[in-house]
Amino acid sequence: MLFWRSTMFKIVKREEMAGGTVILNEIEAPLIAQKAKPGQFVIMKANETGERVPLTMADSDPKSGTITVIYMVVGKSTALFKSLKVGEGYQDVIGPLGKPTHVEKLGTVVCVGGGTGVAVLHPITRALKEAGNHVIAIIGARNKDLLILEDHMKAASNELFVCTDDGSYGHHGFVTDILKKMLETKDVKLVVGIGPVPMMKFVSKMTKEYNVKTLVSLNPIMIDGTGMCGGCRVSVGGETKFACVDGPEFDGHQVDFDGLMQRLQAYCVEEKECHDAFCKLNR
Repeated sequence: MLFWRSTMFKIVKREEMAGGTVILNEIEAPLIAQKAKPGQFVIMKANETGERVPLTMADSDPKSGTITVIYMVVGKSTALFKSLKVGEGYQDVIGPLGKPTHVEKLGTVVCVGGGTGVAVLHPITRALKEAGNHVIAIIGARNKDLLILEDHMKAASNELFVCTDDGSYGHHGFVTDILKKMLETKDVKLVVGIGPVPMMKFVSKMTKEYNVKTLVSLNPIMIDGTGMCGGCRVSVGGETKFACVDGPEFDGHQVDFDGLMQRLQAYCVEEKECHDAFCKLNR
């Protein structure tokens, strides 16, 4: 782990996606960029009094000394992140944290992403393809406007399938519809599923029926990112694991998704209240 600090971690590129609900930031963080690997994350603060927010990196470039994060605006902290412009920056960025994805040549690999999980899936998909695997990517969103990184995922994979819940683009249905076809017709050696917890739950449930190894990336409540606070604990195979140091990737067939979903609801009311108050004050 490296901690790189100057006066700020300057934003060199900013892009709004999904109607402004999803934001891409490319950030100067040269030491982190040198060491970052697919699957790892950073913890970021906008200012001295800001909340620590864990975000898995969507990309890193050692040559330019930058990392890329993509996040959905859901609370006060991400609303504050969204207000930052190119040339401005974050006070703190700590990383790379967590265990990187284990990448090896296996054969046919299916990478399944939903929502902003596609951002996390992107570098993993690319690394698996570069390792010599035949990578089939399946990405989905509620509608066409909420899809992100389609072109990036097309370049990172050998085959790409796109799904929307409402049928406004690509396959009308869920990512699990396409996944089922792949499991029935291909000799799939590994599935990587990253997205909303319910999506990962049903991806893992399906692959278990076919006895296909499945990795999921978890993003529970997290504070320090070094295993001290215990806030990110998850139950995996009946044992308590810390997502920040033992993960964020785990065997999807062993994760207690119902327990994880319950923990993720703990501060939803407070988060919405803080978000609404922040937006009201900064109109």
